[in-house]
Amino acid sequence: MAKMGLRAIVPGKATSVPAAGHAGYPYLLRGVTIQTVNQVWSADITYIRLQRGFVFLTAVMDWFSRFVLAWELSNTQDADFCIRALEAALAQGTPQIFNTDQGCQFTSEAFTNRLHAGNIRISMDGRGRALDNIFVERLWRTVKYEEVYLHDYETVEEARAGLSRFLKFYNQERIHQSLQYQTPATVFAAGQTETEAISPTKN
Repeated sequence: MAKMGLRAIVPGKATSVPAAGHAGYPYLLRGVTIQTVNQVWSADITYIRLQRGFVFLTAVMDWFSRFVLAWELSNTQDADFCIRALEAALAQGTPQIFNTDQGCQFTSEAFTNRLHAGNIRISMDGRGRALDNIFVERLWRTVKYEEVYLHDYETVEEARAGLSRFLKFYNQERIHQSLQYQTPATVFAAGQTETEAISPTKN
């Protein structure tokens, strides 16, 4: 292919390049024990192959329950679709810590300012350390092996419908051994109820 000047239609490798002049944020989760819902959320971006081209998928996940709070698709890598996913997730709760990689979408002022406005601590993976965001990486593997690779999406609409169906199944029906064979939705809802029960009464 190189000799013939051909290139495969796949996304480039620069999906985690920081925004120019972005503020640095440390990784806050090393050695931290995750004990409750809304303690740590994280987000990431992956690409979804279509028959002709690809689209980008972002998701926001609660680490304790593995619950996918929100997701969005886009055919560009701008920050807008990540911010839409963030807003949809924040409509369901507020995390103490929000972890991402150092991609330009997550280091953009629009994204970090929204977290600051919610008094949410920002944590970012070390460069080249995919395992710092291990739970979302496992989600991508599950989504691709159990859904994407089994369906040859032709259009963005087909991808959206397939992912919507699968992520609903993932949240509400797919049990996890690490969750004592419960679903993410069950664990997240129970954790939300417990948090509300122990929260001080507002006057």
